[in-house]
Amino acid sequence: MRAEALALLDKARENLQASRTLIDAGFFSIAASRCYYGMFYAAEALLLDKGLRFTSHGAVQAAFGREFVLSGRVEADLHRYLLDAFRARQTADYEPPRRSAARTP
Repeated sequence: MRAEALALLDKARENLQASRTLIDAGFFSIAASRCYYGMFYAAEALLLDKGLRFTSHGAVQAAFGREFVLSGRVEADLHRYLLDAFRARQTADYEPPRRSAARTP
């Protein structure tokens, strides 16, 4: 595997480890973001190892589906998890936090 792809896999592992730490500390929305990035970097590494490089999240997601799921190299569920994690990250990073009824004054 190419050195740059291996570096991305290291980055993926680091983000997944950080997400576990954040979950343990109760920071669920931040953990969702880190978990997505772990998955994203892993997908990016696989694509890069095939000589494919993309500049957007959507392009990486689409290419991962095309290159690895449609070819039968990985289960379709993995692509679905990546897409679901992206939506969770978008919500966690950009949506205002919801207030629970218990906290409402």
